[in-house]
Amino acid sequence: MIVKEVLNESVLTLAEAKEILTLQMTGGGETKKKEGEEEVEIRYERRKATEHTTKFAKGSAKESRALISELLGLAKMKEGIAIRIADLMPKSPNEVRAIYAKERFTLTEADIEGILDCVAKYE
Repeated sequence: MIVKEVLNESVLTLAEAKEILTLQMTGGGETKKKEGEEEVEIRYERRKATEHTTKFAKGSAKESRALISELLGLAKMKEGIAIRIADLMPKSPNEVRAIYAKERFTLTEADIEGILDCVAKYE
């Protein structure tokens, strides 16, 4: 059995995952030759992941990374929360509160408005 070592690990937004999956769809996968032409067979897991990211990703990978870097400049912001905000793109204060529901601190109205202002720039 061949064991592979994890060299690097990072959290991606849905838009970044979509970009990576679509790039790999053209080059990756198991191939079968059929009468002189090449046919690509896509595995079930990759096909479902691609469908999910295509359906739910909002914006491009560059836009989502720019939003995350802007959000990280705000108070009470962690990278995991910033990525969740970039994936969900909340439009109301209640949606922002729902994202912060598990955190041990509460947001002020000014904090929520700051987050919504950042999100509005990238819609």
